[in-house]
Amino acid sequence: MKSALFRPLLLAWLLCIPWFSAAATKPNIIYLLADDLGYGDLGSYGQKLIRTPRLDAMAKQGLRFTDHYSGAPSCHPSRCALFTGKHTGHGFIRNNSKIPLRPEDFTLSQMLKQAGYATGGIGKWALGDGDTTGAPWKKGMDEFFGYLDQTHAHGYYPDFLWRDGQRVDIPQNKNGKRAAYSHDLFVDFALDFIKRHKGGPFFFYGAFTIPHAEVTVPEDSLAEYRGRWPEPKKFEGSKTYCPQDQPRAVRAAMVTRLDRDVGRILDLLDELKLSENTLVIFTSDNGPIGAGGQDPEFFDSNGPLRDLKFTLREGGIRVPCLARWPGKVPAGATTDFPSAFWDMIPTLAELTGVSAPTGLDGVSILPTLLGQRAKQKPRDHLYWETAPAQALRQGHWKAYRAAPGRPLELYNLADDLGETRDVAKENPALVAKYETLLSQAHAESAEFPLAAKSKKGKQP
Repeated sequence: MKSALFRPLLLAWLLCIPWFSAAATKPNIIYLLADDLGYGDLGSYGQKLIRTPRLDAMAKQGLRFTDHYSGAPSCHPSRCALFTGKHTGHGFIRNNSKIPLRPEDFTLSQMLKQAGYATGGIGKWALGDGDTTGAPWKKGMDEFFGYLDQTHAHGYYPDFLWRDGQRVDIPQNKNGKRAAYSHDLFVDFALDFIKRHKGGPFFFYGAFTIPHAEVTVPEDSLAEYRGRWPEPKKFEGSKTYCPQDQPRAVRAAMVTRLDRDVGRILDLLDELKLSENTLVIFTSDNGPIGAGGQDPEFFDSNGPLRDLKFTLREGGIRVPCLARWPGKVPAGATTDFPSAFWDMIPTLAELTGVSAPTGLDGVSILPTLLGQRAKQKPRDHLYWETAPAQALRQGHWKAYRAAPGRPLELYNLADDLGETRDVAKENPALVAKYETLLSQAHAESAEFPLAAKSKKGKQP
């Protein structure tokens, strides 16, 4: 009799504990972030000219997001939104600058480190130099190898990088030599990190620097695209970017090299039998760029979306996003649930069974990731600002204002994804509603005033 009474109680208790506790370890988490990869740059999002077979396979093996958004239309504030869980109306960093995260800015990597994860990262950090409060080793990264400053990351053959607080010389690139492609160094580090931490749990942040300009790639990738298309003109170079006589071919080769190396990471997970206990997310920090020899119009890099990086039009902030986790994330699925970078902290907090910090702007999208859309908490709206512009999405409505005092524009994304028809005049009640929401979503910032562009300037 006692046994019969006890069994239902035991079952109820088991259903209440974190789902991962039945496994040997908490799930590993790999977050891969491309740099300036547009919404239309992958075959699974409509790309016709550039080969991306591994990422297209990842889309078939997992979940493809159609309505995922970056934290901002440029790298510095976008990464701040990802790591702090706050949109640019509340987050500390709101435009590109050299300003680091503050001590009080609690990060995604700090949360996971406290949860018992080994944490590591590569590539472009852009949240604080080594002697500042925003350095990666002060923000929860056990290991980091890469660039700290986004301008330094413009060059792919650096003569030094940073490793865990130490400047590391790259002798192969000294005195103008171009022998060690930084992206390749980062991929090697990523593979080594996964091997060393295969016992888990680990969090790995792969902040790849390609296909951001400068437009350059090793010959073994360029050979596939050399001479494939007419090159309208040679890129003569600039202060931070090298010249390039075949920028279209090189840019395509950069994307395909990125695709290849994401595949190498997935293959290693399979080889080590880690795939079924590893969530992999791939996305981009913002829309495609038109500088440094890039030709987003030729490649249709923003797909059906309007404008490019640095703008709050859809082409500047809507990005590709794929998630893979065999046996957990449904294969071949697509979701149109609107999500953004600031959802990652609450999502990974729920996944790992820890409490998320208070005061976040995001919601957990774990139910969406696991194919449980009926359990997904709805969201009211998404908000962005990049001085002096503001934007907001609620449902299928997109509100945009170019600057304080300018008229609010309104677009119905359900039938006007390219934001070509401003319907504000036909919807005065919605305009009034969104004027109020724009005002409420923006908290004043002395460092990044909305009324004018940041004095720190715009850095690609």
